[in-house]
Parts: sequence; C-alpha cells; structure tokens
Amino acid sequence: MSHLLEHFSIQLDDLKQQGNFRQFTTNIQQGRYIQINDRNMLNLASNDYLGLNADLQLREQFFDETPNDQRWMSSTSSRLLTGNFPEYEQLEESLSQAFHGRAALLFNSGYHMNIGILPALADSKTLILADKLIHASMIDGIRLSTAKYVRYRHNDLAHLTQLLQKYHEDEAYDRIIVVTESIFSMDGDETDLAELVRIKKQFAKVMLYVDEAHAIGVRGEQGLGCAEQYGVIDDIDLLVGTFGKAIASVGGYLMCHAIIRDYLINAMRPLIFSTAQPPICMAWTNFIFQKILNLNPQRQHLHTMSQMLQQNVQTKGFDCPSTSHIVPVIIGASTQTVEKAKTLQDAGFYIMPVRPPTVPQHRSRLRVSLTAQITHTDLDQLTQLL
Repeated sequence: MSHLLEHFSIQLDDLKQQGNFRQFTTNIQQGRYIQINDRNMLNLASNDYLGLNADLQLREQFFDETPNDQRWMSSTSSRLLTGNFPEYEQLEESLSQAFHGRAALLFNSGYHMNIGILPALADSKTLILADKLIHASMIDGIRLSTAKYVRYRHNDLAHLTQLLQKYHEDEAYDRIIVVTESIFSMDGDETDLAELVRIKKQFAKVMLYVDEAHAIGVRGEQGLGCAEQYGVIDDIDLLVGTFGKAIASVGGYLMCHAIIRDYLINAMRPLIFSTAQPPICMAWTNFIFQKILNLNPQRQHLHTMSQMLQQNVQTKGFDCPSTSHIVPVIIGASTQTVEKAKTLQDAGFYIMPVRPPTVPQHRSRLRVSLTAQITHTDLDQLTQLL
C-alpha cells in the first residue's frame, strides 16, 4: 500500500474499532417496506413522512398529466443562464401563495441552501447566534461566512436572550442573525417558535433563520410547518425547508422578503454557479405540494403514532427527548447501538443506528423515523422488542 494511503487506512480501522464505520447498502423499496440482502423489513429509517414517495398511484397520475414534451430531464445550466424554465416560476408562485405572499426562491438541495444563504447575507458586521444542535449544513454555512458566531445552549431561549442583550448594542454589528431548526433531526425535539418570535421583536437588529426541513408537510393545518402551526410565518425573516422529506422530491426553498430574494440571486455563489435542478423535478414538487395542502388526516395520524411511540419508549426506561415523528431511542455506546439495530432488523424492523460524529460521544441512538403508513400494531410489536 502506498504510504500516502496508510494514514487513511489507519483512520478507517479506528472507525471500525469504535463501531462508527459506515458504508452504502444496496436496497429495494416497495410501499412501506425495504428489502436488503433478501430480507424484507418495515422501513423506519425513511424521511418519507407522509408516505407520498411510496405511493405508486401518485407517480402514475403525475406522468399521465405531464406531456412528454414537458418532461425536461435537465435544465442544462444555471437559472441565470438558460435554466429558468416555467416550472421553476410555477413552483415559486405556488409557495408564495401558500406562504402569505412572501417571496420564494428554490435551491438544488437543503445542504446547498444552508451553505449558501448565510455566507451571502452575513459579513464582518454580522453576528450569528446559532442553536448548539443545528444541522451540519448550517454550521458549514456559518463557517463559510465572514461573520462572528456564538452558539447558544440547545433550545435555551433564556440563554439566547442573554446573548442578545449582551451584543445588541455593540456597534461592531449592524445585524444579528439567529439560526435554528423548528424540529431537530436527531433528538426530534422542537424550538418554541412563538417565544422565539416574541424575543426577536424586542431587538431591532435581529433576523430569524429557521430551518423547517423536518416540519414542512407534517405540521400546520396545510402542512406548511411549525411556522404555520404557531402562526408566525410572517415573522420569520428567512424561513427555509427541503422537498426531499415529506414532500417526496428533491431541493430546498426559502421564503423571505422580495429584497432578500433579489439580493441572493446576485450574491449567493451555490445558486449562481450551479446547474439548476431538472424542470421535471420542479413540476413533480409542485404536483406534490398541491396534494400536501389537503393531507390533514395523514398529519393527524402521524401525530397520534408519534405520541404513542414516545410514551412507549419512555415507559421502557429509555431517554427520549422527542416531541415529533422523529423518535430517538438513546442507547449510549456505539457498539451496543449497532447490535440493538441488528436485532431489530432481524425481527423485521429497519431502524438505523446513529453514531458520532452525527451525535455526541456516548449519545448513540436508534433513530425511529415514523411515517403516516405506520399502524398501532407495528408500534406494539416494536415496543415489545425494545
């Protein structure tokens, strides 16, 4: 082996010893089940929260309604060149109408979005205050910016208020951007958005950046996320989310003021210098988004299943901070977590272990990702195995 590869080989061996080695797994998905190595399991690792990606009839309807001459499989350029197909503008108009007339801007992915918006908006006169447990994409976006940043304790809005009081009158900063998620992807807990907005209104320099990746589609009367659920859509300056989870598509979106939208089109490097998504993807997203607005029964069923599992996990004596459809079963050690996941998979439940660096050391967990296709019987069987 080349001495240039030896370093990386040693690092991989260390990961294997710690139980933190990862690799791709070939799978076949059908409905609510996933098949891996000829084993058919109930899929409890998917972000298809409303089961729409698994719905074959929806795909058939979409392609029946989409003429072949509109099935563009590539945009061939950025939107600023020749990539601004009507499908983009139609989806942005649908989003704008749903989100109280706010301007919408589309991105290639949630990661693309989060590493681009903050570096474009935050300069050396900007302070970013970020929740301790925000997603890696937002952390990377902050690091790519020239802004100073400070982390506040997870979901500790009293600590955030203290930091705002400390920095708000500092003339070194023209603006302060508070960055958080509505539902957090690893603990399944959530930010008190109503209280966060109340705090924001006390400080004139503050802008709110809220990522609704795990809330869009599953919260609110129309599925517009926690911002709709708590009546604060108009109070969040930068409201972002993804299409790759409950909306069963691909890409990300931002709801904001029209001035911010225009500024990002001129300043956000990942947007300017990337080939845009295929128009067929935007058409599919718009098709699904229209369905989402009327799926309140599925949202209510998902909520009921989530509460049931949260209670069952706590009754079994596990630490479970969740208030959502993402229900972690915190084991602790990575090796024990991997073994428990294998036991559940052998019993027909596809649940993945989540280990460092995705979560802190000694906080490895089984991450149960519920969908609207899950039944009471499924959860009873799973609880017995825990």
